[in-house]
Formats: sequence, C-alpha cells, structure tokens
Amino acid sequence: MADIIKCVSPVDGRIYAKRPVAKSKEIAAVFAAAHEAQDKWKRLSLKERAAYCSAAVDAMLAMKDEIVPELAWQMGRPVRYGAGELRGFEERARHMIAIAGEALENVVPKPIAGFTRFIKREPLGVVFTVAPWNYPYLTAVNSIIPALMAGNTVVLKHAAQTLLVGERFAKAFAKLPKGVFQNIVLTHAQTSEIISAGLANSVCFTGSVAGGAAMEEAAAGRFLHVGLELGGKDPAYVRHDANLAHAIENLVDGAFFNSGQSCCGIERIYVHKKLYKDFVDGFVDLTRKYVLDDPLLEKTTLGPLVKPEAAEFVRKQIRSAVRAGASAHIDEKLFPVSQKGSSYLAPQVLTGVNHQMSVMTEESFGPVVGIMKVSDDDEALALMNDSEYGLTAAIWTQDEGACLRMGDEIATGTVFMNRCDYLDPALTWTGVKNTGRGATLSRVGYETLTRPKSYHLRTKTS
Repeated sequence: MADIIKCVSPVDGRIYAKRPVAKSKEIAAVFAAAHEAQDKWKRLSLKERAAYCSAAVDAMLAMKDEIVPELAWQMGRPVRYGAGELRGFEERARHMIAIAGEALENVVPKPIAGFTRFIKREPLGVVFTVAPWNYPYLTAVNSIIPALMAGNTVVLKHAAQTLLVGERFAKAFAKLPKGVFQNIVLTHAQTSEIISAGLANSVCFTGSVAGGAAMEEAAAGRFLHVGLELGGKDPAYVRHDANLAHAIENLVDGAFFNSGQSCCGIERIYVHKKLYKDFVDGFVDLTRKYVLDDPLLEKTTLGPLVKPEAAEFVRKQIRSAVRAGASAHIDEKLFPVSQKGSSYLAPQVLTGVNHQMSVMTEESFGPVVGIMKVSDDDEALALMNDSEYGLTAAIWTQDEGACLRMGDEIATGTVFMNRCDYLDPALTWTGVKNTGRGATLSRVGYETLTRPKSYHLRTKTS
C-alpha cells in the first residue's frame, strides 16, 4: 500500500502536493470520533446546526484568493473562472441550509380521532463523502452540507488530484464540534475497506462507472445507502425554432468549459437540418476564439486536461472518428501549446459523426464535441436516448410545450430548455442508467441522507 498520495499538476507535470496516507489506527480513530460526535450533533437544534454550517461557508469564501490559484495548479481550471466554483458552492450551501427546516419537518397524514400519527426524518449516522477532482468544491458540498444539517457527521475523502481541497474543507469546518466533520487521505483500497467494514452508514460517491461499481461491491451485504453520480454523455438538441445565436454561444460554453471535464457538459449535439449549416459555422468560429494556455494566466480561457493520459484518450477518439469518416473543423496549429504527450489539448468540433463512433457514445471528458444533422424531433429523441448514460439533456427551442413533450420521453435526470451544464440547487440532481442512482440537493436530497421513522400513537384507550 502506498504511503504517500501525490498531486501531479497538469500545468507543468511537477508534484504540486503530497500527503501521507492515513494509517489503520488513524482511520479507526476518525470513524470512532465521527460516531461518537453524531449522537450529540443530531440533538442540536436545526438553528444551531445552521449557524455552524453558515459560519463554515463564510470561512470557505474567505479563502477565495488562496483557493483560486490552488485550483489552477491542482486540476487546471483557469484562474479567471476559479471564483465561479466558489459562487456555486455558496449558492448550493446557502440553499440547502435555508430549506432544511421544511425538508426535514414531520410528514403528518390526515388526522384520525384518537391517534397521533407522523413520519419523522432521522439522520443515517456517519456519511462518507468520496469526492472527485473536476469540480472539487461543488461536488463535495452537494452531500456535506445537507448531511450535516440533517444531523449526520461527515468524513470526507477527496481525490488525489485535489488533495488541498479536502484540507480547505477541514479548515472551513474547523469550528464544528470535534468529530462532526473530518478530512482523511486514503488510497482506493482503503476506501473500499472502510465501506466493506461498515465504518460508515452512508456513502456519497461521484466518479466513474468503474468507481461506482467498486463502491457497490464494497458495500455488498452491508445494506448501506450508496449514492452514485457517475458521469454522462449529455446531449443537446437544437430545434428548427431555436434562437440560433443564443444556442451557439451557450452550447460552445457547455461543451468546452472546464476543458470539457464536466459530467453534465455537452458532448454530443443534434441540430435540425434547417439550422445545421449556420449552427456548425457559428459554433466553429466561436470555438476558434478560445485561448489555450497556462491556467495561471488571466488571458487563458481553456486550461489543460487533468493529465496527459486524459488528453491522449480524447486524441484517440478524434483520430478514430476521422478515420471512420468524420470531419475535424479545428486546426490544432491554431493552439500552439496543444502538444502530443502533454495535458494541453486544442478544442475540436467534429461533423460527419455517427453512433458507431466512440466519440458519440463513450464519455470523452475533454474538449471535443460531435454534431449531427437530424430531420425532426423523433430522430433527435431516438439519438438522445441512444446512450448508456442519462444525467442531463438540453433542448433549444421557443416552444415550451414541445420541450415538455420531448422531456417526458428522454431517459435523463434533468431536462434543460435553452440552457445547459448547470445545477439548480432547488432541483434534485440525479441520473438514470449508468449515470448512477440516488439524488442530491433540493428537499429530495434530504430524503437520501435520512431515514423515515413512523410514530403511530393511540391517544384514547376507552
């Protein structure tokens, strides 16, 4: 077992941070402390828990000037966009704190004389959050804040690529009672061992399909709640009545923001034949305006992928598609730092694609998008559903009714109209098929972090 976890920066390939892996005794102590603290934590009033959580959010935001460059070094996010993740972090956290009272209130059925009946929401115990590197603050906060508000304690294991994010969370939550929130550095093997040993009562995992399968395997026989958000191959459909300029601007951003490293980023686009040529021309023109460079530079709008292997995977998808007849519209020479063997990769727009190509079916997680021409809504719908994933789907139209009709037929967790690549904390975040199961955020997210307990009291016995 490795003794050190290293974060290799995609900026220059050097080791940016390294931390010792937790020892067995430390792991046992962390989870013992979490279980011990949970009994007292759940007995605090909701108002008291909210005060602690709100102060932690304030403390995190106060570290913005340090966090933004750290993000660039750890996972390649350009500094001009780094603060945006903290704005999303705050929006989600504040919303979940604000709705906790309503979401956790007792469910009271229709009164029956002589009885008191209600369903109470009780915390699960210790929630083990296993967070990814691509949106390291946003993905982690989805479960951490509602878990704490619901009366659970939390142990966070962050990705090796974002080691320092776990430490930022620990610092922000440092004023909570001892054991209520803890950060720990672990290997994948240790993570599985913790789950299989039943040290936690719930697991919240965001990552790959293979990683999700490993979580379920580790939890087998433990009857744990395992929440899984495993990514996507999210489609967009541009209908004949779409606002073309608006669709182009937002879909380019939806495809290439964070260098395409977003589970709900747009990876395939279907365009009505009426708009197809103008859409492709506009999409390509706007893509050429990106600036691929060092993410520490303010001018940079497209940073490196997380590691050279990730960039090479996307390069292979592009080469394979072109060999099979696709057309690549972006000349890599326009982006001089895009070099084979590095983490830096030029954005690419492909046409002439089909669903026999990996780039249209397998998650790319990089700056490439395929665009297909379709004749009508039915053809678009069939192609959108032709995927093993189902996180979000975006429809660009002026006809809300058409969007609602199509939305009812799309196998997805979220349906967007005239927007994409966004998470509204008032709506639940969930997916179908290989995207996983469970839900975070909204009042539904509280249901997955609590258990129902029924009270059936006969108040009259004569």
